Amino acid sequence: MLSRRAVLISALAAAARPAVGQTAPRSAETSAPVRVLRAQSRTIEVNGKPASVLGIGQPDGTSGIKTAVGRQFRVRVENQLDWPTLIHWHGLAPPWQQDGVPGVSGPSIPPGGSADYDFPLRYGGTFYMHSHEGLREQLLMVAPLIIHDERDRPGLQEVVMMLGDFSFTPPEQIFEDLQKRSAMPKMASMTGMAQSGASAARDLNDVKYDAFLANYRTLADPEVVKVEPGGKVLLRIINASSMTNFHIELGQLRGELVAVDGFRIVPQTGRRFPIADAQRLDIRLSLPRQPAAYPILALVEGERRQTGIVLSAGSAEIARVPEAAERPAPPLTPDLERQLRAAEPLKARKPDRVYTLDLTGEMVGYIWSINNIFWNKDVPPLPIAAGERVELVMINRTGMSHPMHLHGHQFQVVEIDGKRFPGALRDTVLVPLGRRVAVVFDANNPGLWAFHCHLLYHLDAGMFRTFQYV
Repeated sequence: MLSRRAVLISALAAAARPAVGQTAPRSAETSAPVRVLRAQSRTIEVNGKPASVLGIGQPDGTSGIKTAVGRQFRVRVENQLDWPTLIHWHGLAPPWQQDGVPGVSGPSIPPGGSADYDFPLRYGGTFYMHSHEGLREQLLMVAPLIIHDERDRPGLQEVVMMLGDFSFTPPEQIFEDLQKRSAMPKMASMTGMAQSGASAARDLNDVKYDAFLANYRTLADPEVVKVEPGGKVLLRIINASSMTNFHIELGQLRGELVAVDGFRIVPQTGRRFPIADAQRLDIRLSLPRQPAAYPILALVEGERRQTGIVLSAGSAEIARVPEAAERPAPPLTPDLERQLRAAEPLKARKPDRVYTLDLTGEMVGYIWSINNIFWNKDVPPLPIAAGERVELVMINRTGMSHPMHLHGHQFQVVEIDGKRFPGALRDTVLVPLGRRVAVVFDANNPGLWAFHCHLLYHLDAGMFRTFQYV
């Protein structure tokens, strides 16, 4: 039976969001066409076997959307699946009723139904879209969402690399086995985890995946992207995995990191960059003039396994890239985060409101929460007020890192372990185990907004809260 609060939240969402199958209020830009996205099933090949997965694509087969800043985001999502669905526009700031979180921003789209979205795109960058319904993100219900702006220079070739983790085990079974872990004898637990895909070892990764993907392919058959010798490339990397952090390895190339989570930073040059779950990196590459092949790799945190794509400049031979690196990749640290500086930081201002949020939980029993509160529909939103500068101080009391994501807003990283600095603008920040990270944001987009760990099974286990203001 639904609580009174759950009924009120659902009623508020339903009242403010267009009914499923109806059209959102038309904008002044009435000439902008409606672009159709279809939530649908598809089959890909993984490790030489067919795999049934999901996808978000246009009628012509294009995955996701590319558009431009200043345009209206006029999109109709058609649900061609046999179950309800809803899509979240990760990193964007739509009206809250169009944010795509079931039970928070609105009702799900029923099988055979559709829903329309219409809001202005006020900033550009690298974003993505994914299901926020159940565990379907694990079934690759993800797609790029690229918004071009003045940073996209003529002669700069754009290459998108979207990362994913894949298991042949159904996600519901993985989650069930993770939750049962504490109830099993040790040896039985290890056997059960190996069979189900859930990790028996309490290490950096909860789930032992069958494969890691870049643009839906493994290194056994990677995507090869033709580029010009001596040319310039903008590499847009999207970590759309469900549970995995990576290190991006550029090999022979040195890259210039120019944006994180879509927002410009003071450029950082290097050959390796960390990327947590749900984060994005924009890296500019200047290619040598001679023909060559350049693997762009993503190394799994704590493992030897890797995935990636290959940039092929000219007629150079393309050698096979092994799916295992020589040694395990180290854990992600906050070292780069400390160095990042926003190109356009938020205006200096004292916070009007500060929330201290302990990230709580443990692997035993698979219990994850915020301030020891496990999310359910009876948990009230944390109140803020329109126009406030809000500071969130996150302290990780658990044995795992957590990439924390705020919906509908961008925030600025301003502190790590007590040291203040004018860090990057982001929508997702990694809080490593035992660390303290503070971010600030301006309450400039009223509504009911989700805030959660972006590790899929942590989110579903309860590491989720909401903020609300009008």
